[in-house]
Amino acid sequence: MAEQLLIAEGSREAQYQALLPQVLALIESESDIVAAMANCSAAIQQTFNWLWTGFYLVKGEQLVLGPFQGPIACTRIPKGRGVCGSAWAQARTLIVPDVDAFPGHIACSSAARSEIVLPVCDAAGTVVAVLDIDASELAQFSELDQRYLAPVCAALGKLFSQPANA
Repeated sequence: MAEQLLIAEGSREAQYQALLPQVLALIESESDIVAAMANCSAAIQQTFNWLWTGFYLVKGEQLVLGPFQGPIACTRIPKGRGVCGSAWAQARTLIVPDVDAFPGHIACSSAARSEIVLPVCDAAGTVVAVLDIDASELAQFSELDQRYLAPVCAALGKLFSQPANA
């Protein structure tokens, strides 16, 4: 697939409707998980221009920084700590309208005000990574974001299940 992203004008849902098939095509055309995650984070960031968009990969009992777009980030997050570590430990999406109100929030950037974190699970249902998106404004994420980002995480999870990426 060509590395050209078509960004829709209009509502966030209209932007997701244009973005989702493009991101899924990028994932389906790639066999390397790091390359796929890099293009996913770039496409999401380019579309919405949030503060930070990227992935953390499960390595033992911690999350390790993976491909991302945005300012320098925390490189390691323990399981169960902060929004990312909690989403991993609970194996579920966390939408945080105000990160300062989240118990144990890890402030990788003082500019982050709200956050959404979605787990990426392999074919066995094990969390192998998380997609983390931070915004510089409060309450920037909702179930709409979760609904459109979940298929991206599911597609990446399938890629993690391939022998070359396991």
